[in-house]
Amino acid sequence: MKRRIFSLLLTGVVALSSFAQVSNTLSPYSQFGMGVLSDQSLGFNRGMGGVAMGLRDGKTVNMQNPASYSAIDSLTMIIDAGVSGQITNFKEGGRKVNAKTGQFDYAVALFRVMPKLGVSIGVVPFSNIGYQYMNTEEESETLATVTTYSGSGGFSQAFLGVGCEVLKGLSLGANISYFWGDYTRTVVPVQNLSAAMTQTLMYTGSVSSYKLDFGIQYQKSLNRFNKLTVGATFGVGHRLSGDARFVTSLTDPNGASFPPDTLTVADAYRLPMSFGVGATLLHKQKLLVGVDYSMQHWGNLDFPSVVKGGDKTRYDLVSGMLKNRHKVALGVDWLPTTNLTRNYLKLIHYRAGVSYATPYYKIGTHDGPKELTLSAGFGIPILNTWNSRSVLNITAQWVHTTTRDLVTENSFRLTLGLTFNERWFAKWKVD
Repeated sequence: MKRRIFSLLLTGVVALSSFAQVSNTLSPYSQFGMGVLSDQSLGFNRGMGGVAMGLRDGKTVNMQNPASYSAIDSLTMIIDAGVSGQITNFKEGGRKVNAKTGQFDYAVALFRVMPKLGVSIGVVPFSNIGYQYMNTEEESETLATVTTYSGSGGFSQAFLGVGCEVLKGLSLGANISYFWGDYTRTVVPVQNLSAAMTQTLMYTGSVSSYKLDFGIQYQKSLNRFNKLTVGATFGVGHRLSGDARFVTSLTDPNGASFPPDTLTVADAYRLPMSFGVGATLLHKQKLLVGVDYSMQHWGNLDFPSVVKGGDKTRYDLVSGMLKNRHKVALGVDWLPTTNLTRNYLKLIHYRAGVSYATPYYKIGTHDGPKELTLSAGFGIPILNTWNSRSVLNITAQWVHTTTRDLVTENSFRLTLGLTFNERWFAKWKVD
């Protein structure tokens, strides 16, 4: 039975992975680095600002710390999937533009294979790339160049994870992921003189590799009302299998094209080493407060870029384009009562959170944009005659992204996540 369920879940993940690279951003900042990074939070903790390191609950799938998988009980099978949509306002100087996007976010599952050992499988995004804008430079009263910048793509990971309680209160876990993705970034400058040649610059890259993440959690009851959980994660940094290409092509005014010039950088990308720490405090099974800190060590990684020296142009790995990314998050989850009641509003989880992240790349000599996120959400139980453990998670987020003298982004994002939590392994008895 367990083998059949695992095969079914694996088939579903492969099918859903085809949607994972549909970009959920139109941000011009996604042209830098590996794009706009996903926070990888799911429906239940996205409303808490993405707090995850110390979250340990057998009713949810916390893939951000695989040590939490061991909390699942023997009768539970969890499947969680989510979609999101957002409206973003871009502001630069006195100009404002609105844009709408939406995408499939994630699909994960969790079940137990033996006592104190849980297994998870799923697909989640790592980053998104998607933008298109124009810039006009007037060289004289009659000569102007309009440059179009566009890009699309992104990176995703399909993971298999395991979490085990090795000692009372102490759990260890690991996720191994297939990491893949590609992108295309294009720059097309066009002059308004019909006799001018058009030069198209295209940057492409693709990756197919693995990703390893480890987690640890320790849970202890402080007294009969309070339970403390502390956790930590570590992600292995390593070189990815994938090439970066810089292609230059020329087109004359009559539309005739010349053979393109292609420069290639082999094994151009690396995943950064990362770590995170956090803790949660659960009071009377009703009030949960959590805090996280995480860091991604991008600063020592090189990234492919055009290098001009004299009359020769090279495409090579360049240092100093990336920087370490720091993120802090604080969140709360409140359940009015754990007792049976006919007041439906008292059965809903109410959530709120805030997070702040520094950029992981530079724009010229300046740092990229900082990101402030305010979150609020609900966990609404789905009542039926069988049980009431499945939950509809609704989260609203306001994301403020800004850096000095460049574009300011304000996004309103709505996420819907459905957690199927059913007793699939219970044995029926007939009287």
